[in-house]
Amino acid sequence: VDAWTAGHRARSAAGEAHPVEDFLFTYYSLRPSQLRRWHPGADVVLLGGAAAERLRWRWYQEVRTSEGDTGVAIDLDAYVEQRGAAAQRTLRLLRATAERAPRLGCFGLHEWAMVYRADRRRHERWPLRLGQAGTDRVVEQGPLRCTHYDAFRFFTPDARPRNDRVLAREDQVAREQPGCLHATMDLYKWAYKLGPVVPSELTADCFALAREVRELDMRASPYDLSDLGLTPVPVELPSGRAEYVALQRAFTERGQALRARLIAVCDGVLRGVGAPLR
Repeated sequence: VDAWTAGHRARSAAGEAHPVEDFLFTYYSLRPSQLRRWHPGADVVLLGGAAAERLRWRWYQEVRTSEGDTGVAIDLDAYVEQRGAAAQRTLRLLRATAERAPRLGCFGLHEWAMVYRADRRRHERWPLRLGQAGTDRVVEQGPLRCTHYDAFRFFTPDARPRNDRVLAREDQVAREQPGCLHATMDLYKWAYKLGPVVPSELTADCFALAREVRELDMRASPYDLSDLGLTPVPVELPSGRAEYVALQRAFTERGQALRARLIAVCDGVLRGVGAPLR
């Protein structure tokens, strides 16, 4: 985690930005210092003097093991009382997404739709590979098949009607599907939003996958990021679309495995109030 966050921490100190790598720290709300803090998960008792430090952290409490040792563990009853509803919502979304067949025909055009006929762009420093007119033509040739609300909401006003469906926040559970790159990146969000009940190893695995997915997300975007060493995936061409789908399929499989692990943790937390600790 130190290695993964080093670049962002150095850029933050220098007042610099990276359009690809900083996304996981600017769009997502977990700070690097929080990502670097290790949590063992919901059913583990930590022993030893260093464990007592965690009594100052939220959700941790002093417990006594069956062997009579004093340790520190997550107060699962308090967690479920205060965060149980949010965990239920997360579990419902994860399960619905996991059970849905992946759709692999979007070709990453959500990033193109975000700059369609736009006067301003999020990444003003970086030019469009095809220019504004060429970028607009790719969107108009379509099709736009975005299924992820948090990508769709950044579409320009002219791009939104071109999507094959209008997306709304309340439809997220019904629309989210595992082939979407942003749904795969969001596994990291759900891991950290569930807080310390998710083992940090799982949160780190979700973060690591999100880093890889974000790189493809921007390689397939309309931006020219060659100065950053990122080779474009030209989704405006049949060869680029085939490359994108192949990479998307591999990420989908890896994301489904992490999604299953998150479902198991979430389900266990909601079922395990008062369960024995180890």
